[in-house]
Amino acid sequence: MILTAIARKMLIACSLATVAMLLPLDMAAAQEAPKPVAADPASSQDEIRQFCTNIADPARDQRYLLQKQELEKLQADVDQRIAIMDKRKAEYEDWLKRRDDFLKTADLGLVDIYKNMKPDAAAASLNDVRTTIAAAIIMKLSSRQSSLILAEMDAKKAAVITNIIASASDPNTSKSKDPS
Repeated sequence: MILTAIARKMLIACSLATVAMLLPLDMAAAQEAPKPVAADPASSQDEIRQFCTNIADPARDQRYLLQKQELEKLQADVDQRIAIMDKRKAEYEDWLKRRDDFLKTADLGLVDIYKNMKPDAAAASLNDVRTTIAAAIIMKLSSRQSSLILAEMDAKKAAVITNIIASASDPNTSKSKDPS
């Protein structure tokens, strides 16, 4: 911060010195009777050039420092976005694992059993099973069998099962609560 202020003051001084040197020359040309100049313009220009040359390196260093700070700020923003993406990826992988586990629950031969049952008997049986398991089984059955079984089930339990099946097939669902 202090270096920035010093670099700005040096640049302003360099600019003011250049204007101060050129101003008497412009005034002298504007007036018809030239007045003798106390200082030699060539030596003033050399002093100004030397002064500006002397502050060029600190000014360049300050510019590089400001650019470095901006790059560090951008890097921090990129790192933050990567962290958010990693978190979302972990949530998605968790959702996918839970969905696969949910579908595997029904693969234990239960589907074949309920596939061969009459809809009213299957509905009565699934009313007493945990809702997640019942949903997994119904999801594995054909849509015709599933609709017949759901029609025979208790309306509230059928609604809960329908919600579970809908959320299991929704890729935007993440870390849903077990409704049972």
